[in-house]
Amino acid sequence: MRSIFVLALLASAALAHAQTAVAPAAPVASPAKKELVAKVLVLQQPVFENMAREMVMRPAIQLGQGAGKALQGVPQDKRESVGKSIDADIRKFIEESTPPLRERAIKLAPSTVGPIMEEKFSEDELRQLVAWLDSPAAKKYQQMGGELQQAMGQRLLTEAGPLLTPKLQALEQKVRASLGLPAPAASGASGAPAKAAAPAKKASAK
Repeated sequence: MRSIFVLALLASAALAHAQTAVAPAAPVASPAKKELVAKVLVLQQPVFENMAREMVMRPAIQLGQGAGKALQGVPQDKRESVGKSIDADIRKFIEESTPPLRERAIKLAPSTVGPIMEEKFSEDELRQLVAWLDSPAAKKYQQMGGELQQAMGQRLLTEAGPLLTPKLQALEQKVRASLGLPAPAASGASGAPAKAAAPAKKASAK
């Protein structure tokens, strides 16, 4: 989350500077370089797909873990059926949410990751990346992985909010109903799902 705040501050500073000075135009990549970048993005498609799946899985797993603890308070004769019902709802959420988010990630890659690669890599380096050689260019690409994923993750997180929040809210309501728990307060219901991914990141860091 801290990195996102840093990026937001940098974006604000850049906007303020643009109001007082004309920024130099970014160099236009050659058609050959654009084609090479497109090939690299195709090769990296599994990475973007995994990123999207993780964004769906993280809050679903958190909710499942919470439901597992709450199941201990359910009467024993109903515990198994309630557990199966919750498991089915969570699986359905994952199955329905992953494909559209994965598709969104693949569509965002050319406009988000593509320009960064066009700026940072030469045509020769891109040719080496496409061939997946064990070369200095490949090492450079690996070192830039954090920057590329950060840019992609921030954009995808913004896009994922409107897509996932209603589904997470519906899933949470079904899980609570299965457990016989009261519905969450209106003020907290709308914010919790949207922030579900952030606590998981902090927890893993510890």
